[in-house]
Amino acid sequence: MGNISRKKKLMYLIGICLLVTSMVLSLTACGGTKDNPDNSSDKEEISAEEKITDAMGNEVTVPSNPERVIASYLEDHLVALGIKPVAQWSVNDGASIQGYLQDALEGIPTIPHDLPFEAVQQFSPDLIIMNSASMVEGGKYDQYNKIAPTYVIGTEESNNWRDQLLRVGKVFNKTEEAEKVLEEYDQKAEESKAKIESAVGNPSVAAIWLVGGNFFVVNESLSSGTVMYEDLGLKVPEVVKEISSSGESNWNAISLEKLVELDAEHIFLINSDTASGSTALSDTLWKSIPAVKAGNVYEFSPDESWLYTGAIANEQIIDNVLESLVE
Repeated sequence: MGNISRKKKLMYLIGICLLVTSMVLSLTACGGTKDNPDNSSDKEEISAEEKITDAMGNEVTVPSNPERVIASYLEDHLVALGIKPVAQWSVNDGASIQGYLQDALEGIPTIPHDLPFEAVQQFSPDLIIMNSASMVEGGKYDQYNKIAPTYVIGTEESNNWRDQLLRVGKVFNKTEEAEKVLEEYDQKAEESKAKIESAVGNPSVAAIWLVGGNFFVVNESLSSGTVMYEDLGLKVPEVVKEISSSGESNWNAISLEKLVELDAEHIFLINSDTASGSTALSDTLWKSIPAVKAGNVYEFSPDESWLYTGAIANEQIIDNVLESLVE
């Protein structure tokens, strides 16, 4: 009887040992440790954080999955890629914002367009993206970079929006998504171009901005000019060519006297003076412009996308052109 009892005890102890060993092996297989080079979560974290070189030659360490991004005046690209910034571009304490993006940016607080250091610090960003080198001149880059890793998109103030989108996509490891956005935009532009040609041929058009009683005409190769003249293939008036050749801005000043010479069949008017009565539109010279006399003026508010650029802005401009000329 004693021998049987000892055998039972021995078998019980062996069972306990096997159970403990099995549990240890199971935990090791499922969990992994920091010392384990095969730990997949560690691998993902390391690979997500990478160093990339910006347009100024700065080597920028982009954090893994940045969640508090400031990218003033680049919000169109962020929204197109499904990214929400922690703050959005504004002028005059939020009086002027990118109205056409507010469906996506509703509730996002504003930040002054010139990005004061104190305002940037208050948002505790984990990544700052700058539109151009001019925004970080005079040692400003080092100041911003102390707040958060800072990436500069381009060296010029008016950079190609397609290149900007691809660069932003690269920063967030969303290159494929950016390329898809471009592909879908080009398809929309091509289809819209065909609709316009079928309906009204190839008319000459111009985009005019009225603000503070002064008129500006869009550059033929910048902002909404690229949409009308390059993407939709509409005819460039000689006056627009002349003003664009001597002006480097997206929008260049033009006098009423010069506007009278505007050889455009259609005018897209962005009116920022509605609150003050738009008195310039009552001037005899304005009324003598051929497109105005013919009743071919289509008015839009500055809250729409004509003053901006990007895939979202440009698609809305295309819709505006179609509604004006075709539908």
